Amino acid sequence: MTTTDSALAMLVRGTDDILKHEDLEARLASGRPLRIKAGFDPTAPDLHLGHTVLLNKMRQFQDLGHQVIFLIGDFTGMIGDPTGKSATRKPLTRDDVLANAKTYADQVFKVLDREKTEVRFNSEWFGAMTAADMIKLAAQHTVARMLERDDFSKRFAGQHPIAIHEFLYPLVQGYDSVALKADVELGGTDQTFNLLMGRGLQEHHGQAPQVVMTMPLLEGLDGVNKMSKSLGNYIGINEPAIDIVTKTMKIGDDLTWRWIELLSFEISLSEMATLKQDVACGALHPRDLKLRLARELAARFHGAAEAEKAVAGWQAVVTGAGDTSQLPLSELPVPAEGLRIAALLTQAGLTPSNSEAMRKLKERAVRIDGEVVDDPQRLFGPGFEGVLQVGKRTFARVALRASP
Repeated sequence: MTTTDSALAMLVRGTDDILKHEDLEARLASGRPLRIKAGFDPTAPDLHLGHTVLLNKMRQFQDLGHQVIFLIGDFTGMIGDPTGKSATRKPLTRDDVLANAKTYADQVFKVLDREKTEVRFNSEWFGAMTAADMIKLAAQHTVARMLERDDFSKRFAGQHPIAIHEFLYPLVQGYDSVALKADVELGGTDQTFNLLMGRGLQEHHGQAPQVVMTMPLLEGLDGVNKMSKSLGNYIGINEPAIDIVTKTMKIGDDLTWRWIELLSFEISLSEMATLKQDVACGALHPRDLKLRLARELAARFHGAAEAEKAVAGWQAVVTGAGDTSQLPLSELPVPAEGLRIAALLTQAGLTPSNSEAMRKLKERAVRIDGEVVDDPQRLFGPGFEGVLQVGKRTFARVALRASP
């Protein structure tokens, strides 16, 4: 393959759509560093693996020598992205936006190369805009055009309110591409309307329209819904290595392939095809494949040494052989008289409720340091330290201390 062909093969992997593919190929063949833009509204302080699908693609552009722009939407964050929302989103305060933006910047460099990343804030240009400038921008599109957006049209048809400022959001995001002279903009499939808005506004301002690359939304741990903190089906990139390993090992076998395609740097598409054949014929156990992915993800965010400790700790608990001291220790406050086992499992986050803990006890699915526990009256007081386990893959190493 030519250099352009090999670059395209890397960049196309895991994308949902590219508009226009021939423009991307031509710009890559030009040999000049391209300006790659992706915007993030700091609406929540933590990033999860779903966010890294986009960050991974940005890193690939960096590795090919292109200029990546990590745009923090401190201005758009105060509007509130209406994408996928059935009601007007509550705008964030300026203080909320700045606090979340700082946390974002600290986290993204676990994926992106800090030295090769241009961090920008869209308040740079919007903060300097006058009311007249904003009116001129708003004049670029009609209400009818805005109502072509699926979420807007559904809200309008359902007679749910649409605030005027929400119509500004796609225009403001699109103008970011004008201000940054973007060659390529990355976004999730749910951002397609906004990304295309950028192309149109660039043409209006005499710029070559950006290439739009949409990335699929990563399914969360449940394998059904997109990864989301609100649904609790996520893995945060700041979570301890053992949590990344433990949660990854719980995903379904079919979902593993999807995660490999969108999240792995180490497993190529050709190797993935071979691995699928190995799993199909029984030469490779899906658990071993999942463990390889879990190790890679933990190492990306915590380093190889911590990843190996996490894998060793997971294997020690699941196989019943090995050193469980590799597991991180969580301190839990308990009353002086102690807690019964069901309450302890719930407080440790291993069961959602005491009733579920009691059900697991009856099923003999609860272990303490590898030994089955089925006595619901058993008490655990301050000073206890050990590994609590529910089922094969849900566990925690805890130390109990007296409540203040």
